[in-house]
Amino acid sequence: MVVDTGTLAHELRETIGRLVRRLRAEPGTLPVPQGTVLARLDREGSAGASDLAAAERMRPQSMAQIVRELESAGLISRRPDPDDGRRALIEITPAGLERLHTARARREGWLTEVLEREFTADERDTLRAALSLLRRLADS
Repeated sequence: MVVDTGTLAHELRETIGRLVRRLRAEPGTLPVPQGTVLARLDREGSAGASDLAAAERMRPQSMAQIVRELESAGLISRRPDPDDGRRALIEITPAGLERLHTARARREGWLTEVLEREFTADERDTLRAALSLLRRLADS
């Protein structure tokens, strides 16, 4: 069977977009910008606001607003950068880490439930096999 790559690209974008939106809509999760900042801090450690803005491809002013919201909620804290006294490093707090883990658990719980209820063992195996292809796509 010959696959039209343009059609495949369109269908992948639409389907993955719908899945991401569904996961983000799970109750108890964080707003997307806040969640991505907390996840980055969890994965990569402390960072400056300008570094976070560049990594998330957003304007520094937008990142400053997100940082203020997260800080006022007690999910991040700032401390002076030991290498540059003019700059502050932002780090995730224990409360932020707990909130991030809770949000992830809710999304994964929904996925687990749907996979067990709506998919056969063979279909779950097919999805598992497709993961390496999706990872390659995401990493390229």
